[in-house]
Order: sequence, then C-alpha cells, then structure tokens
Amino acid sequence: MPKLKTHSGTKDRVKISKNGKVRVGRPNLNHFLQKKSGSRKRSLAGLKTYQGNTTKIIKRKLGI
Repeated sequence: MPKLKTHSGTKDRVKISKNGKVRVGRPNLNHFLQKKSGSRKRSLAGLKTYQGNTTKIIKRKLGI
C-alpha cells in the first residue's frame, strides 16, 4: 500500500497538543475587526479543542 499524503489544509489549521488533543483556531478574527465588538473579539480569541469522532478524523488526515 502506498504512503498517504497529509491533508495540507488541515496541517496548516490544526495543532496537536502534547497530550494528543486537537486544537483549532476560531474563524472570523482576521479582517473587518473594526465593526466587531471587543467582547466578540475576545470570545473568538484562543483555540477551540475538539473531542470524540472529530479528533479521530482530523488525526487520520494528518497521518497520526
């Protein structure tokens, strides 16, 4: 069986933590920031953690 390539889009958007958790940045925080309230921008900041079946799918795309 040939080796599978990693999914480039997933590789750029996702980080795997030391304990194996999948961390993904939240969308809607790149541009048009002037019209968004400060509380909205703060709530969008930081990384979101995925669990369960989604984690399994993402790790398969990364070849982990």
